[in-house]
Amino acid sequence: MNMLYMRETNKSIDQVGAALERAAKERQFGIMTIHNLRETMQKKGIEFNRDLRIYEICNPQQAKKVLEAEPNISTALPCRISVYRADGKTKLATIRPTVQLGMFERKDLEQIAKDVENVIIAVMDEAAKEGS
Repeated sequence: MNMLYMRETNKSIDQVGAALERAAKERQFGIMTIHNLRETMQKKGIEFNRDLRIYEICNPQQAKKVLEAEPNISTALPCRISVYRADGKTKLATIRPTVQLGMFERKDLEQIAKDVENVIIAVMDEAAKEGS
């Protein structure tokens, strides 16, 4: 299994972002923040011409469960979905939560990671779907 889950679409980055927010909310997940890396880099005086945004997505109930069991998992939360343009398409990418959890060797939390991963994949699939 690939550590990344990726999708691509003909939609604009703004369209994908709006669709991500809708799809996440429908599944009781929220977008905690959006990092616009081009704007952030420019504010620091660094020219960065790629439009690249990182959406931090979380379900508070699931986060609470894993953080109570293993506080070090906070280094991998919230989950992130990158959205950027490449090769004439808008790309969406995330590190699979099951892969991230594997770094912590907590078998007891595998089902939560699988559940979260399934939702994130569904959110990304819906956001990438043409016409949505």
